[in-house]
Amino acid sequence: MAYWLYKSEPATWSWAQQVAAGEGGTHWNGVRNHLAKKQLMAMQVGDLGFFYHSNEGKAVVGIVRVIKPYYPDHTDATGRFGMVDLAAVEALPNPVTLDAIKAESALKDMVLVNNSRLSVQPVTDAEWDLVRAMGGLG
Repeated sequence: MAYWLYKSEPATWSWAQQVAAGEGGTHWNGVRNHLAKKQLMAMQVGDLGFFYHSNEGKAVVGIVRVIKPYYPDHTDATGRFGMVDLAAVEALPNPVTLDAIKAESALKDMVLVNNSRLSVQPVTDAEWDLVRAMGGLG
């Protein structure tokens, strides 16, 4: 299993909306970056990811699961990009802010710290465990 981080502006798509989508989840579309596209293509059903509120809040607020692997993004007129489907798994009891992540020396190499503009990012096993613990999940 691989771990990921998905960034979304709460005004565009929030954690509350992701939760409201239920077990059927929703598509994660609109990615127009070739590195992020590669990340999406590598995802497998069952992979887990952090749901991160960007711009407003700047915090990891929940965990999602990939429920459908990469397929064409219907919003891309060029036909070059795709998407996956995600479903909410659980909220973090304590959202983990970007400032808290940057303050943790063990997370200094996390993609979120070093390439904060990338909308879909890989997360290592150690980063996954630490951010979950910081968020109040065992």
